[in-house]
Amino acid sequence: MSTTTLIVGFYGLFTVAGGLIGFVKAKSAVSLITGSVSGILLLVCAYGISRGYSWSAITALIVSMLLGGRFLMTFLKHFKVMPDLLMVLLSLASLIAILWMLAKR
Repeated sequence: MSTTTLIVGFYGLFTVAGGLIGFVKAKSAVSLITGSVSGILLLVCAYGISRGYSWSAITALIVSMLLGGRFLMTFLKHFKVMPDLLMVLLSLASLIAILWMLAKR
């Protein structure tokens, strides 16, 4: 299993967990839905990356950029480490790993 697969998979799990936590703490259905959908999509992409499918890497790249941008905006407003900065850092790790993997191909 590649490092990229592990990073994207962990990011997916963390995103699903974050959506659940957002729902439990803030009763935010939006957090639950967006966290679950984007997290499951990242998990599917991690599986696809492990199988060598290029569409998985591109999709994970797009999802990582969208999530990273969303959480960067809220981090710059509120300067909260959890979950904003952590999601930005995980987005960056995912982006770097995916771009590195694509560059090596």
